[in-house]
Amino acid sequence: MTEASAIGEIRPTPLTEALSERYLTYALSTIMTRSLPDVRDGLKPVHRRLLHAMRQLRLDPGAGFKKCARVVGDVIGKYHPHGDAAVYDALVRLAQDFAVRYPLVDGQGNFGNIDGDNAAAMRYTEARLTEVAGALLEGIDEDAVDFRPTYDGEDEEPIVLPANFPNLLANGVTGIAVGMATSIPPHNAGEICDALRHLIKHPKATVAKLVEFMPGPDFPTGGVLVEPRANIIEAYRGGRGSFRLRARWHTEDLGRGQYRIVVTEIPYQVHKARLVEKIAELLAVRKLAMLADVRDESAAELRVVLEPKSRTVEPAMLMESLFRQTELETRISLNMNVLDAGQTPRVMALDEVLRAFLDHRHAVLVRRTRHRLARIERRLEILSGYIIAFANLDEVIAIIRKEDAPKGVLMKRWGLTEVQADSILNMRLRTLRRLEEVAIGKELKEIEVERAALKKLLADEGKRWRAVADEIKAVKRRFGPDTELGRRRTELGGPPPEVVIPLEAMVEREPATVICSEKGWIRALKGHLDESSDPSDKVKYKEGDKARFLIRAETTDKLVIFATNGRCYTIGVDKLPRGRGQGEPLRLMIDLPNDHEAVAMFVHRPGSKLLVAASDGRGLVVAEDEIIAQTRSGKQVLNVSGDVEAQVCVPAEGDAVAVLGENRKLLIFKLAEVPRRSRGRGVILQRYAKGGLADARVFTLSEGLATRSGERTRTFTELGPWIGRRANAGRLPPSGFPRSNRFN
Repeated sequence: MTEASAIGEIRPTPLTEALSERYLTYALSTIMTRSLPDVRDGLKPVHRRLLHAMRQLRLDPGAGFKKCARVVGDVIGKYHPHGDAAVYDALVRLAQDFAVRYPLVDGQGNFGNIDGDNAAAMRYTEARLTEVAGALLEGIDEDAVDFRPTYDGEDEEPIVLPANFPNLLANGVTGIAVGMATSIPPHNAGEICDALRHLIKHPKATVAKLVEFMPGPDFPTGGVLVEPRANIIEAYRGGRGSFRLRARWHTEDLGRGQYRIVVTEIPYQVHKARLVEKIAELLAVRKLAMLADVRDESAAELRVVLEPKSRTVEPAMLMESLFRQTELETRISLNMNVLDAGQTPRVMALDEVLRAFLDHRHAVLVRRTRHRLARIERRLEILSGYIIAFANLDEVIAIIRKEDAPKGVLMKRWGLTEVQADSILNMRLRTLRRLEEVAIGKELKEIEVERAALKKLLADEGKRWRAVADEIKAVKRRFGPDTELGRRRTELGGPPPEVVIPLEAMVEREPATVICSEKGWIRALKGHLDESSDPSDKVKYKEGDKARFLIRAETTDKLVIFATNGRCYTIGVDKLPRGRGQGEPLRLMIDLPNDHEAVAMFVHRPGSKLLVAASDGRGLVVAEDEIIAQTRSGKQVLNVSGDVEAQVCVPAEGDAVAVLGENRKLLIFKLAEVPRRSRGRGVILQRYAKGGLADARVFTLSEGLATRSGERTRTFTELGPWIGRRANAGRLPPSGFPRSNRFN
């Protein structure tokens, strides 16, 4: 025997082909047998197998509990060849009333809590099915769905459940497969039933019309849905979108104008303990200037207490700041990516999901009706044999007593079928009394009436859809808004009013001194350094580095950096590294290229204007409000290229502009001659035969031009010879002008 024949066929295959083939197999397995739910029953395979195994263990809603370890053992031993931890986690989630809108498992013991604590080990907990799970399994013994062999071929499992409950939308589902994911939030079962019944009457109903019956998700933890209706309709129409969900809160009056805020419901899938911890962390780093304290007073009911810093704080503004910075407001995604009836994954719109469920219920009705009809036909056959036996009772008894093979004789004597003959031979003696004969005749008439009704049902599609509508109506009675389980928990609040929160409300205002070295290391010291003292006494720099910018600011201020590339960058002073260390490189906080440097650094003053100019003598006036950047990449203000770099950024406060060239020529002209723009290359401020711009500033002509050299300040008031028009060359400055070629 050769080596090849011993191990099988050896087929040379390119590595890329082998990898793609195996990865595709893995991806399809993950999509179809693990991560995506079936649109008909809304279950993943592990959940379906759990419910089927619990039913096989007779853990019906009215029965007793069994250990979860027993359930998990049956599931992984018979149906689901995966780890016990994964199966138990799935079982636990089906029992958590804060995770599942309509729990499918009734748990007894510690099944975790909303704080995020884990459930007890499976050997300590017990479980049984709920009424909702019973509805999903209803009719499974009546040939309602197909079965397939289990992984070891020793048993069978349902491919899908009959699902007399709209589980996909009612309980929702999340999952991540290979290259795709699904995320369907839970909804109210009563509202789903209303939409289903409307769709039966009006098969071409639009998504907008269906949303009138299903206005939005209904989460087990309540909360307030604050998404605009138009966005909800658009999300359901495309099968993708998101919903904005907020915590529910109210104020408690403490007298004398004081109050506190109590949160009674938090968004879906938010752990309460982690939420409180996050709020406490923000308090510790002074990010919640309006909040004084937070504490968890929850017992059976959720109760998180928020204490405002003062009674003058508006509750709405305090909550708005918390909504923006914590999980008291979240976004719940919608991605209705499911397996359709043909086991093909695709994203469905709301009307497609509802139609798929109705088609499944219609198919289940037809299959159950045919199964019942077949049982009736068999029962009629048996009862007909009984009638013959009662009519010829003495002869039947004589044949049974005398014949060695009475079955064949009975069949030949009265033309009985094999089923009828077996039934007669299996009759008990007690059934030979007269009353039994009367009961058989009565039963025969009743089931003949039922058979006629079932045949009419199979022949009339309209009747079948009316029957489906009646089933849905019954589901609404069992799990609808009139029940404690079915009442809507999530309030439909609509979009909230815009609440403008000043930065001071988000960050505690404190004095700070911003220090940036010549090599670009930036930090913020607490408090304002004394202007009369030497900053070098309190500020240390790296070896070879020295001071460049020292700015007195508040923690609520925005710091603006104007760089040689003509871009403006914005950083909140509260975001700067604190303490007495040497800070952090400025380039780590903004996207400043390595070949460019900061030209100016200042605190943003709303409503102010700036004069910006480049080394080639071109410049413009820009409003400070228009240069504030929202991203690390900054905002382009002055367009420069080649060897030209941005060189000047000074406040545009006054009525005149003084421009000084590298050739030591001074020119003064009216500020009105410089156009105001939000971005551009600018206009020529001063012409040069050689060299470029050295410095520029804006001042009030009547007050004179002030210059500073060292500790000496001098003001020039006789400026007539240097006043001209923009774009002139200028002339040498007056005697006594600083030799540094700078105004300051």
